[in-house]
Amino acid sequence: MKRTPSALWIWYRGCHFRGFQRQVDGPTVQEALQEALRLSGVPYPVMPAGRTDRGVHARMQVLSVRLPPCFTSERLAERLPGNLHPDIGLCVARRPPEAFHAQWSAAGKEYRYRFQLGGPPSESWLPFAMDVSAEPRLENRAVRPDRVEELLRAAEGSRDFYAFHEHSSLRKPRTLESATVRELGGGLFEARLRGEGFGRYQVRYLVGSALLAAAGVLPEERYLAALESATSIPGLKAPARGLVLWEVHYPPEVDPFTAEERAQPPGLPVGPPFSLEPASDSQAA
Repeated sequence: MKRTPSALWIWYRGCHFRGFQRQVDGPTVQEALQEALRLSGVPYPVMPAGRTDRGVHARMQVLSVRLPPCFTSERLAERLPGNLHPDIGLCVARRPPEAFHAQWSAAGKEYRYRFQLGGPPSESWLPFAMDVSAEPRLENRAVRPDRVEELLRAAEGSRDFYAFHEHSSLRKPRTLESATVRELGGGLFEARLRGEGFGRYQVRYLVGSALLAAAGVLPEERYLAALESATSIPGLKAPARGLVLWEVHYPPEVDPFTAEERAQPPGLPVGPPFSLEPASDSQAA
C-alpha cells in the first residue's frame, strides 16, 4: 500500500535551537520534530518549505511528510502535539492536493523582523526583538522608523541582492515584493518583508543595513549603490532573535490551508514572538 502524503503547518520559537536543519551538534528543530513524529507512529523524514538559522523563529513553517498506509493526517494531528518539544507546536495537519510539495510549490514567503527603539524591549519581548541601542555601531544614534521604512522600500523590486546575503547562497536575481515598517507600541517596531525567495541572512542584512543608513553610520549613497550594483558594503547582520518566518505562500490550486486558518492560525500560542498579548514566563524563556 502507498504511503499517504500530509502537509504540516508547525510553529516554533528558535531560542534554544541551532536552526531547523539536523546537524551533529544539535539540538535542532528537525531533530526534535523527527523524534516526535517517530513517537507518533511516523518514522519517515520531513521536507520543509525552507531552513531557518540558529535562533530564528517560525510562525508558519510548512512540511511535507509521508504517512504509513492507513495512517491519516487527522490521526497524526491527535498524536503529534503530545510528543512535541514545548517550543514547537502544530497548527494544521492535512492531506494536501496531489501536486503539493512544501518547498517546490512555494510561491513566496513573508518574514517579519522586530526591533526596539528608545530603550530595551520589555521583559516579554527581550528574547524576540533587537535592542537597537545595544548595537555598538548604533549606540547613541537617533533612528527614525519612517526613515528605516524608506530605505527598505528602496530595496523593493527584482535585483541582485549579493551585497545583502551570505555569498554561500546562489547569486541570482530575487524579487522583494514589499517592505514596510509597522509600529507595535512601546517603542517596538516590525519590518515586514515579502518576496518570492531570500538568500541566507538576506532579511537580517537588509534590516540591519537600513538601520545603519537611517542612523547615518552607513552613508545612504553606499546603501543605495549596493542595491543597484551589488557592491559590497560594511553592512550589519541584525541579530537572529528578532526574525520570524511569518508565512509561506502557495498558489491557490495547491495551498493546503484555508484563508481563515491563515488569518487565525489554530493552535498558535498567545504572546511573543507571534502576537502582542502578554507572554508568560514560559513563553518568554
